Amino acid sequence: MIVRMIYVQVPEGELEQARKVWKEHCAPLMIGVGGCLSEQLLACNEAPGEMISMSTWDSAEAVKAYRDSEAHQEIQRHTRELLKGARASVKTYEIVP
Repeated sequence: MIVRMIYVQVPEGELEQARKVWKEHCAPLMIGVGGCLSEQLLACNEAPGEMISMSTWDSAEAVKAYRDSEAHQEIQRHTRELLKGARASVKTYEIVP
């Protein structure tokens, strides 16, 4: 299994909008892609505005297929508009048995 973490810093005045866009538009697109087992949005208690999308995938191939999908392109469009130039940091981890 693979865990994909997307770290973003959301401007303070955009937090509620970011949560809404992610939960209503982005997460359902990601979860609808084959191989995506779950997706959670984490909000940092100590650093307001720091958020992580944590998704679990059945394989590295599923992540690659997602990254090549129309769903991924649409999620990028949503997040680029919302974050207004802020960059996301994406990291992929393998679950250690």
